[in-house]
Amino acid sequence: MDRQLLEGKNVIIQGITGAHGSFHAAAMRANGTHVIAGTSPNKAGQFVDGIPVYETIEDIQKDFMIDTSVVFVPAAFAKAAIIEAINAKIPLIICITEGIPIHDMLDILKKAKQNNCTLIGPNCPGILIPGGNKLGIIPAQLGLPGSVGIVSRSGTLTYEVTAGLTARNTGQRYIIGIGGDRVHGIGFTECLALFEDDPSVTSIVLIGEIGGSSEHEAAAYIKQRVTKPVYAYVVGHHAPKDVQLGHAGAILSDSNESASAKTEALRRAGAKTFTSITELIKSVG
Repeated sequence: MDRQLLEGKNVIIQGITGAHGSFHAAAMRANGTHVIAGTSPNKAGQFVDGIPVYETIEDIQKDFMIDTSVVFVPAAFAKAAIIEAINAKIPLIICITEGIPIHDMLDILKKAKQNNCTLIGPNCPGILIPGGNKLGIIPAQLGLPGSVGIVSRSGTLTYEVTAGLTARNTGQRYIIGIGGDRVHGIGFTECLALFEDDPSVTSIVLIGEIGGSSEHEAAAYIKQRVTKPVYAYVVGHHAPKDVQLGHAGAILSDSNESASAKTEALRRAGAKTFTSITELIKSVG
């Protein structure tokens, strides 16, 4: 993933007139993100906190170039909204919406790949670059500019780790929530590549969950490509089998999807692993 994608200056909000869209559009702008417009059906011509509302992305593109779209559209309409952003060739699309059906996501991912669009989420908190862009719902006041790259499947633990590091005066370069759904956009490996290739990142925090294989894929990538210290924590060491815990993708179906198996894989790959988020925060240099 190209880091310039995350530094795009012209940001739109799809679903800007909804409760979440309007609240977070204002929060993003208050943090310095250049939110130029938003979309909402049948509400063109209105303003949200001074941000103009358009009917469609095509209408916005008559007035502005768009770098990034942050999607707050309800799940039932999210597929159409994301496809609209893909068809508009927006380079970076971040979907905060949760509850998007798997088959909708499969269609979306196919379309995004065909059009060379980078998708983050769904069901994610988005991205915070402390001192730079806030693209989503991560509270900006938790962050501190610095050199740690954080990538996480868990929104809540993203906040906890960020706040803990900031309290220790350990700043962050990137905070990326990739979401907890089973079918999603970019994953750990794309973020690890970003962190490894960016000289301003000196250490990496990875927060995983039970379910799926993405932590094993991350371990393989770390072993082959990552030279920077990685601090890893996998949630769910006491999770029962076949019970969905929080995220749609957090289901322990076999032993290889367990927190202990993933932790061991990351340890063998060279990551410093923890079973306590507090101990991880204390250890990050």
